[in-house]
Amino acid sequence: MALVNDHFLKINDTYLFVDIAKKVNAFCVSHPKTRVISLGIGDVTQPLCPAVIEAMHKAVDEMGTKESFRGYGPEHGYDFLREAILRNDYLARGIRLDISEIFINDGAKSDTGNFQELLRWDNSVGVTDPIYPVYIDSNAMIGRAGICEKGRWSNVTYFPCTAENGFVPQIPDRRVDMIYLCYPNNPTGTVLPKEELRQWVNYALRNDTLILYDAAYEAYIQDVTIPHSIYEIKGARRCAVEFRSFSKTAGFTGVRCGYTVVPKELTASTIDGSRHISLHQLWGRRQATKFNGTAYVAQRAAEAIYTPEGKKQVRQTIDYYMGNAAFMREALGQLGFAVYGGRNAPYLWVKTPKGIPSWKFFEEMLYGAAVVCTPGVGFGPSGEGYFRITAFSERDDCREAMQRIASWMKGG
Repeated sequence: MALVNDHFLKINDTYLFVDIAKKVNAFCVSHPKTRVISLGIGDVTQPLCPAVIEAMHKAVDEMGTKESFRGYGPEHGYDFLREAILRNDYLARGIRLDISEIFINDGAKSDTGNFQELLRWDNSVGVTDPIYPVYIDSNAMIGRAGICEKGRWSNVTYFPCTAENGFVPQIPDRRVDMIYLCYPNNPTGTVLPKEELRQWVNYALRNDTLILYDAAYEAYIQDVTIPHSIYEIKGARRCAVEFRSFSKTAGFTGVRCGYTVVPKELTASTIDGSRHISLHQLWGRRQATKFNGTAYVAQRAAEAIYTPEGKKQVRQTIDYYMGNAAFMREALGQLGFAVYGGRNAPYLWVKTPKGIPSWKFFEEMLYGAAVVCTPGVGFGPSGEGYFRITAFSERDDCREAMQRIASWMKGG
């Protein structure tokens, strides 16, 4: 009989957003005439921009003729997209990379979860708290996280990010082998100033620590002083992997395309310390074995984002979502909520009133206003007492949701 990987038995039976969906479905069954407005799951609502649609149509036509048909593509991605990424996302910011260091993927979620496969199960791991659940769950699946008790994993070092510390994680006072950072942050919507990010890079260099840096929301940064890439910090090529996604940048949640940067200088040690192994080489080998590449049509679509028309159109969509964020920040603030984020990211992180537990507030707002949020505790221990809302809805829905919440809060 095959034996199960019992580390899977340590994680929750369902993913956070599956739990939310079940509760929302139960509400809909008991209130069939009520229209629910979801500000919970971070899926986009605006359509793909015209430049992307045009590129996809052209790519589909190419797939329809023998002369231009393409089968298996390179597992690391087509050069036309990697060159566009290199020019626009890095060289334009004064960051020098080699095209071979860019690996096209089917979205940042896959690679942030998969990259830890390259590292021994007994590496120590640190995370900012609250945190995107995939980071923890993927490490728990390999046995690295230990045992979860009361929402806290025994072998994970947590760096609390709360209103009390300005949502700036404290540098650990001991060595941690691998650390996850996500900025602009999901779920708090906050950012890390360049000087703070430099401290994390310096810590990693001193301690031979690997930073797994998720920059999926960098396109939403409005403050010109905030870094868009960890490679803006000197020395980061020697200690950091960077993950990027087109999902929220250009509405690719249903198209699936992003990329990961693995510098050639980046290494990990053998257990006896006798050799330092190239993570760039190992990731390339892993992808060649387990990944057949991102669809040609999706990569042509992503390339179009970097055209002059594509850049302008994508910026208009981002501005639309950030307009939603600004409107909701103001509305919730007027209702007396303490609101964080939403200035350089499409997420608002909000304190529950009177310290109400996250899940309790989620249910009260669902049944009182028919508005869905995400309970903060679902992102980690420090998320208790907060809830997350996203700016990805239609503008009219955002306005109606705020009106409903106002009426509910006032007892109307």
